[in-house]
Order: sequence, then structure tokens, then C-alpha cells
Amino acid sequence: MHELFTFWHEQAGKLGQQTLQHVALTAAALLLGVAVGVPTGLWLTRRPRWAPAVLGAAGVLQTVPSIALLGFLIPLLGIGATPAILALLLYSLLPIIRNTVAGIQGVPPAVVEAARGLGFTDGQILRRVELPLALPVLMAGIRTATVINVGVATLAAYVAAGGLGEFIFGGIALNNPVMILAGAIPAAGLALAFDAGLGALEKLSARHLRAVGSGLLLALPLLAAGYWLPQAAGRLRAGFSPEFIGRADCLPGLTHTYGLTHLPNVVLAPALVYEAARAARVDVIDGYSTDGRIRAYGLRVLRDDRHALPPYYCAPVLRPALLRAHPELGPVLDQLSGRLSDSAMTNLNYQVDYLHREPRAVALAWLHRAGLWKAPRPLPPDAAVVRLGSKIFAEQYILTEMYASLIRGNTDLAVATKTGLGGTTICFEALRGGQIDMYPEYTGTSLQVLLQPSAATLAALGGRPDAVFTYVKGEFWRRYGLAWRAPLGFNNAYCLLMRQQQAQRLGIASISDLGGYLGR
Repeated sequence: MHELFTFWHEQAGKLGQQTLQHVALTAAALLLGVAVGVPTGLWLTRRPRWAPAVLGAAGVLQTVPSIALLGFLIPLLGIGATPAILALLLYSLLPIIRNTVAGIQGVPPAVVEAARGLGFTDGQILRRVELPLALPVLMAGIRTATVINVGVATLAAYVAAGGLGEFIFGGIALNNPVMILAGAIPAAGLALAFDAGLGALEKLSARHLRAVGSGLLLALPLLAAGYWLPQAAGRLRAGFSPEFIGRADCLPGLTHTYGLTHLPNVVLAPALVYEAARAARVDVIDGYSTDGRIRAYGLRVLRDDRHALPPYYCAPVLRPALLRAHPELGPVLDQLSGRLSDSAMTNLNYQVDYLHREPRAVALAWLHRAGLWKAPRPLPPDAAVVRLGSKIFAEQYILTEMYASLIRGNTDLAVATKTGLGGTTICFEALRGGQIDMYPEYTGTSLQVLLQPSAATLAALGGRPDAVFTYVKGEFWRRYGLAWRAPLGFNNAYCLLMRQQQAQRLGIASISDLGGYLGR
């Protein structure tokens, strides 16, 4: 707990900013949800034959995974608050509409008939009889929608909308439980606070409730106004993944080395940074030097002329028990050692990322060209299974398919692949826990995210590829009992990217040039 309170103290300004963003996102989406959901529910009570279709559609929206919904909205609405608020609005509709219908239908018919007998119009019956009696049920739906939205709003960080998700996803990427708790605990507190506040509103009179609602609706534009990505005229802005922002060797290290203090940045999901750059919604992004989208999207890699970024050579990391049980597997895995150059891996990634070819087809085609492909052997009934894992991007899928094909063609072992396991921590913990037997990893990632050596150790390694690999290999064996095989040959290092035409127009070819431009 001491570490958590220390973190909150050190990041007090950022915590306050993220909390306000989270409140604004939730409140804006909730107000829109009420503005859309309550009238829709009231309309359904007058048109009951439409209720199954409308509630069914709202239910389908509720089942769509939130990250998938955000990914679908990005091409349509871009990044920032707009897609996040729309996604939250869609998630809030089902409980609000359903409870509005249930509340109105729960009003005793005798009461309605008595009001009609007194000469009340339909509008008066709705305002003076049905809504006041249905209010407890209606408010229960709004409170449910609010709690849902507070949780889903953490994903807004993935589309540059801010919120407490920045701490949560940064902590996941960096294997930092304190950072995860720093965002998760305030988010849980907000859910309780919103629920308690709505509970208090429920006790107000109808007149006071309408006054509060009108005031909140008038405040809606102000809640959303601060979310458009700010950019002063003539200035650049950046979109970075959570891991790049938090890792010492990435943005903090580059900021110290190159003086990038005047580069405003927002957090984006790793899968969205390239799209944001291509659509000119941000100007500078982080990426990987062998990513095929660099060529496909017309991006320029800014030269790391001061060598601030460490090497990221790829190699398989595995459980030693696998080789003890199947020693014939070692030479098979080593067939890829030193065979994949930077340009070769970039071309393979290009085929998957831009040409949308299947990773398996791309992997098999390369193995054929390299003379490494063999037809899969028939498997004995009691064949042991090798479980291959991968992170969630094209390069890992390609490498996993290569290893799977080599194992099938050269051994009597079966292969099961578990691709798309997410970030470094998820793959690493799956390997340690025995859920997978092997996955491709990078020396720089292992060094900075998993091992986290002292500054003195990093200085002694000096970014030398051989020294970094030797250190990582030795520490993995000493700390975790895990083994590394020889590197595959390519260096998929972190890099900064800009659109080619923009970089050329501004005269920016290196990170030093970028720092100089920002300092003008």
C-alpha cells in the first residue's frame, strides 16, 4: 500500500486529470443515454409491438465486446472522445430502455383510469401519474447503466479519450501492479460515487429532478468540449501506445536524450497508432522498425542518431522441460536462427498488415523459398503436444506459424497454437504457468519490462546486442528457469515514425531533428 500511495502522490496531477476525464466521459454518455433511452422506452409503451425488436437490438449491442466496438467506430469517427462516448451511449441503452418500459407497464391500470376519469390528458397522465410511479424502476436502470459505463470507460484510454484506463493499461503493459491499482481503485470508487449520487437524485421531488436534469443537459457540451485532441497552430502532436509511454527506455528515455518536452501526446491502443498517423489525426507515433505498415502507409522512421533505444532482437523463449522431454526439438527450432533479416521480416509483415494475407500462408511461402518446408508427418495416436504462444500482432503470428510448420514437418509432435495472447506480461506468465511451452520474445522487451535491471547494469550493457542477449538469457535462467535459443537475425526495435511527406516538408529525418523542431 505504501508504494500505491507514493505513486498517487507522485502522479497527483495526472490522477486528477484522468479522474475528471473519466467523470466527464461517463456523465456525457449517461446524459445522452437518458435523453435517448427514456423517450424510446416511453414510445415502446405506446407501441408495444415494437418492443421485442428494439430491446433485442439493444441487447445485441450490449453483447458486442467493447474493444471491438471501439475498433469499429475508429474508422468512422476517428480517435478521441467521440467514439468513446458513442460506445458508452450504446452500452447504456438496454438497461435504461428496458427499465423505462417495465416501470411504466408496472403502473396499476386502475390508477391510470382514475386519472383519465378526472379529465387528465395523455400527456398529463404520463407526467403526473406514470413517470412519478415508475421513477424507482427507471432510476434502477439508469444506475445500472452508470456502473457499466464507469467500467467500460476505462477502455476510452485506448482511443485517446483519456480516463483512468491510462494507468490500468500502462500497468498491464509494464507489468506494474501498482500502476494497475492506481487506476482501478479510483474507477471503482467513481462507480460507487455515481451510484450513490443517483440514489440521492431519486429522492428529490419531480420539480427538483427536472431542474437538475435540465442543468446537466445544458452542461453536456462543456463536458465533451475538452476532449478534442488539442493542437496549437503549427505544432506537432503524438499518439503513443501505453507501453511506449511508460517504459524507461522509450518515451522517458527519448525525452531525456533528445529533449522532446514540447511534444504533446495522447494514449492509443497499439493497433490504432498507425491508423491515426495515416489519417493525420496525430503526427508522430511509436512503432516497430520491421512493421509492414511503415511501407504501406508511407511513413518515415526517424533515425535514432544518439542510439537511445536498445536492441530488440527476436528469439524463442521456452520451458526447458520441453527440450528435456523432446531433445530432437532443439535443432528444429534452430533452423530459423540467423535466417531472418530486417528487410525480410519487414516484407513478411507488409504482406500480412497491408496485403491482408493469412499469416500461415505468408509463413509457409517463406519456408518454401528458404528450403525449410517439409510436409507434416503422420502423427502417432499418443503424440505429445507442443503449445506455441504469441502476442497480438502480425509478426508474432507469422513466426508462430513458421515454428508450427517446422515442428510438424521434422518431428512426431503435434502442435497447438495460442495466438493473440495480448502483451508481454500475458505471454510471459502463460509460459511460466505452463499454459504454453514457447513463444517469440524480444531482448529489449525482456530487459526493460520483465527483468528491469538497475541503471548501472543498463549502462554497463551499453545497448550492445550480444551483451544484452547474454544478460537476458542468463537472467531468465537464473530467475525463472526459462531458456532462450539463438536470435532469428532481425532487430525489431522501437522507433518514432512520421508521415513521409510531412517529415520531408519539415526537414525531419532523425529524432534530433524532431527535438530541434519542437524547440523552436
